[in-house]
Amino acid sequence: MSTDAPWRVDCIVGARPNFVKIAPIMRAFRDDGRFRLRLIHTGQHYDIAMNEVFFRELAIPAPEVNLEVGSGSSTEQTARIMLGLEGVLTADRPDMLVVVGDVNSTMAAALVAAKLLIPVTHVEAGLRSGDRTMPEEINRLVTDRLSDLLLTTESEAAANLLREGVTADRIAFVGNVMIDTLFASLPRARPATETMSAHGASGEFIQTAAGGFGFVTLHRPSNVDDARVLGGLLAALADISRLIPLVFAVHPRTRATIDTNGLDGIISATGILATPPLGYLQSVGLMREARLVVTDSGGVQEETTALGVPCITVRESTERPITVSEGTNVLVGNSPGRLRSAVDELLATGGKRGRVPEMWDGKAAHRIVAHIASYLAGRRAAQPIA
Repeated sequence: MSTDAPWRVDCIVGARPNFVKIAPIMRAFRDDGRFRLRLIHTGQHYDIAMNEVFFRELAIPAPEVNLEVGSGSSTEQTARIMLGLEGVLTADRPDMLVVVGDVNSTMAAALVAAKLLIPVTHVEAGLRSGDRTMPEEINRLVTDRLSDLLLTTESEAAANLLREGVTADRIAFVGNVMIDTLFASLPRARPATETMSAHGASGEFIQTAAGGFGFVTLHRPSNVDDARVLGGLLAALADISRLIPLVFAVHPRTRATIDTNGLDGIISATGILATPPLGYLQSVGLMREARLVVTDSGGVQEETTALGVPCITVRESTERPITVSEGTNVLVGNSPGRLRSAVDELLATGGKRGRVPEMWDGKAAHRIVAHIASYLAGRRAAQPIA
């Protein structure tokens, strides 16, 4: 093999968080010039609002391969991805497979590559919530055990990996690539009033929101699959909306439970603007201008910390502890009473003010590519020249 031939790297995406992370990584690969890239989309998210709009807004090139696995249980999705990806990787074998985050596509791709002896880089390695009832926690644990190069967003992630037996030479602290996308997108973020108007907000709602509003996202199974739990949270949001107007971007999973169980009446309060899933630039605009954010999303916890916006997370634990220890995030579980109390305190005090963590500076993607290049150069140097 020529010592100056470009390295073949496959990048895997499948769901919204992947898209936000892969965009700057692919740009950094292209800027470097030593790589031939292939983007493989598993099709885990196929709704246009959860998929195509992100490719367009983040200037991600069209995937060369789309496995189109569609919906299904976690096990079904994982199996379909593995079956489809095995043939793709066998027919055109890359030097490295890059996976990001903790969705089903991430774990499934790592499993296939490991069985084919293709090196795996995991971007966002080492994050742990300690809650194995979360499907994402299982995905994180499995992916990290199979990965060859583990790139972390915060110091505690490396400590987790070392405790689990990963050797230090396989771990590198690169910062948070999601923040690369956030900072790069801020100049193009949609004004909040524009998004509100586009989704049918009344003039009265917009006028009231000018004095401060909250932005809400909920999608975790533990919060939205059980109608009793979700109903309690929606009732709490309705109460909160009497104090501050809320823009609630309703995830398809959440919408299904609302519709199936007749919960829509709870969020028809005049203080709640319920929207379909939003594009990235709309979401960033709302987060940037919000007085507070209520969420159960890991990515939103990070984005609000980087933006300095108070965040109330409807979970008992988080795999992003730095957003609590250094950032703007507080955990309240999914108790409606604790949620209402946290909002009351935030409105009275102005909310938690944190700082932007180390190396959340918008330059993580270039550090990621540099580490991958160093790893592959070492492998190439160790191989006999044909």
